[in-house]
Amino acid sequence: MRDHAASGPELPHPDRAGIDLSQVLFALSDPGRRAMVRQLQDGPLEAAACTPAGTDLPKATKSHMLKVLREAGVIRNLPNPQRRGRILTLRRDDLEARFPGLIDAVLSADSPSAGG
Repeated sequence: MRDHAASGPELPHPDRAGIDLSQVLFALSDPGRRAMVRQLQDGPLEAAACTPAGTDLPKATKSHMLKVLREAGVIRNLPNPQRRGRILTLRRDDLEARFPGLIDAVLSADSPSAGG
């Protein structure tokens, strides 16, 4: 049995069918949240390591940003089974199944490598 006190409880996430386009677009409308999601494109990160570059966000602000992304179905925020803390992952497969091409289009639209 896992000790939830160290890493926190399971948080609710919408199932694939429950991911709503307007919520996803709202979650991705904020540049800071998009920057966090962009960091997750290459794989999971510990929650502490995922933050918009060049910012010193208050913990409450970062928590709220992660909550908006999680509740929209953009990321998963799960207890870390190896240690204290949480692991964040991009729900690319679920987003691609619901809205083909959307996540890549949104994330590349204002990235430095977009050639903008």
